[in-house]
Amino acid sequence: MPQEFTQFVSQCRARVDNALDQYLPLAQDPTQLRTAMRYSLFNGGKRVRPILAYAAALAVKPGIKLDLIDPIAAALECLHSYSLVHDDLPAMDDDDLRRGKPTCHIAFTEATAILAGDGLQTLAFDLLTTTDLPAATQIKLIRQLAQGSGMDGMVLGQAIDLAAVDHQLDLAQLETMHRHKTGALIRASVAMGAISAGADDKQLTALDNYAAAIGLAFQVQDDILDVTGDTTTLGKQQGADIARNKPTYVSLLGLDAAKTKADELHRQALGALGVFDESAAPLRQLASYIVQRSN
Repeated sequence: MPQEFTQFVSQCRARVDNALDQYLPLAQDPTQLRTAMRYSLFNGGKRVRPILAYAAALAVKPGIKLDLIDPIAAALECLHSYSLVHDDLPAMDDDDLRRGKPTCHIAFTEATAILAGDGLQTLAFDLLTTTDLPAATQIKLIRQLAQGSGMDGMVLGQAIDLAAVDHQLDLAQLETMHRHKTGALIRASVAMGAISAGADDKQLTALDNYAAAIGLAFQVQDDILDVTGDTTTLGKQQGADIARNKPTYVSLLGLDAAKTKADELHRQALGALGVFDESAAPLRQLASYIVQRSN
């Protein structure tokens, strides 16, 4: 990746990490709730969703002060982290590793992990009320996050995923699952950054088309890495989806066709950004990163 993009990503990660540290500081914690929440937030996440929010805001308004986006970025990472904590639980995917470290319920207890996820989810919505944006915009952001993460978004995708274990899905059904489970929060991340910068309808439509493509590409690449990666690089158990007999793009299409699918989605994402000039360069580079990453 270009050095300029690498620096942009590093700056965004530093911003959101600093914001999260301020919003959820270390404190006396006899219950370990706060400790478990911080453990789940600061365990090596790539911060893709916050970075997308920063990049979308800059695409719409290149001179925007990123301080305005910090609470939004932090809210997105809290929401995403909650989803991973719950996804790893024994009643869900029953994973022992997340980003190369013991999952929250392994490091603490199952009950503490459930409550840590609950705490992260509610903190996310609270943070959206702390921005310096007008109240009407804050409401739009809260609604966007709720729709992207709730019963018609990410949570629905997770429910479809659980119901699909040991069942054969066709390609359309698999795509529906992943457009909700992974794609919905990615679309919300891009939309929230754009809304905060005052995007018009044309810009919002273009950015949503971009986000829909990279959201699905993200999952296709995950499915590819589940076959081609290794546990150390992935930070989670390689071959976990195969072991659970879960449907994936690789199991339905084959490895080569899955790679072709990821490339097609990459091209769709870049095409959607045609209405933007160089201000959208980070978004274009993020699309490339998503289909080229190794973990």
